Amino acid sequence: MLTGGAIRPATPADLPALARLCAAHAEFERADPVPADLADRLGTALFAAAPRAWCLVVERAGELIGYASFSREFSTWQAADHLHLDCLFVTEPHRGGGWGGALLAAVRGSAADLGAAEVQWQTPEWNADAIRFYRRAGAVGRPKVRFALPVAADGS
Repeated sequence: MLTGGAIRPATPADLPALARLCAAHAEFERADPVPADLADRLGTALFAAAPRAWCLVVERAGELIGYASFSREFSTWQAADHLHLDCLFVTEPHRGGGWGGALLAAVRGSAADLGAAEVQWQTPEWNADAIRFYRRAGAVGRPKVRFALPVAADGS
């Protein structure tokens, strides 16, 4: 079904559209709004001499319709690198067209290229469609509770 589009690495020119996709993704996941300067912040992370993260985008008819962002992380238990898939999102009108699976496969290929042992991620427990999608792709759920601990500017 993948017609009329392509998956490719994000470029600096994609940053405004990528920030809009991130905002739509955050809204979909019922998360806090993204920062107003998200495009600039992503540019720093994605396009530095030594990038902190990577991003693949789906472009169709000159429009970005999806993205996957990931970073290289280390598992102490495995003593091996893994890729953390931070986001995988395809806009509503384009879901079911195979783009999510193609993005996931591309991320898996990037993991292999970077020497990572596996790809890890999480999704909200209420997102039954995503859970079915990931299970169909061969992923195995690992139940955990995710925590966030804010750090104040003074380090406390």
